Amino acid sequence: MSIDKDKIKHVSKLARISVNDKKIDGLTKDLTSIFKFIEQLNELNTDKVEPLSSILNEPLRTREDKITDGKMREKILENSPQKNEEFFIVPKVIE
Repeated sequence: MSIDKDKIKHVSKLARISVNDKKIDGLTKDLTSIFKFIEQLNELNTDKVEPLSSILNEPLRTREDKITDGKMREKILENSPQKNEEFFIVPKVIE
């Protein structure tokens, strides 16, 4: 698949992206080479290749799902410019 200047202008208009006429030549070359590479990948025989979810050949380890408060309340409240016991104080937004 080759990309020409008209296609780039059309796609940039659809995407609402402004593209200089100077950059269109470079984009044409780059996108054409990308699509040629994709066509090469499509020609590969991948019938006997199983899909991967990870590059590691190990199952994912599971952990017990525990609910905790994190025990970080004091550290978090130290970052607040204003606090009231255990809550943040923020400016009133709605009148």
